Amino acid sequence: MHDDDPVRVFLRHTLATVAYRADKALRDAPEGFSDFRAAEGSRTAGQILAHVGDLFDWALTLARDGKHAWQDSAPLPWPAETARFRAGLSALDAQLASSLPLNAPADKLFQGPVADALTHIGQIAMLRRLAGTPVKGENYFRAEIAAG
Repeated sequence: MHDDDPVRVFLRHTLATVAYRADKALRDAPEGFSDFRAAEGSRTAGQILAHVGDLFDWALTLARDGKHAWQDSAPLPWPAETARFRAGLSALDAQLASSLPLNAPADKLFQGPVADALTHIGQIAMLRRLAGTPVKGENYFRAEIAAG
């Protein structure tokens, strides 16, 4: 366990923040929300969530193997895609929590896949509002968020 590595601790807390915010945006999505889009030609909510799943697959491959392996996945049904997102995020967190070496620079993991995931979770939350089922706001500074 790398509890003594402040970089890994920060990355794990960031992943926990992504998970917390995503849970709010993904939970209780209305029927058909996966196909909702803001405008013609923009990504659907399901396509965005599939992209986030791809980001965590990529991040894990970078962290574990140091390899840039990207794959564009077709969206799964909303519950399956939500489960895929959670599994990918959990796998990356487990990698960071382990004593295994980090085979990609931590700052690059943050600025690439992790920061991109935060952006896209925000897009899904915005789409929820546009679809008429907004996510309840809160003061995230006060949220109880813990790694793992």
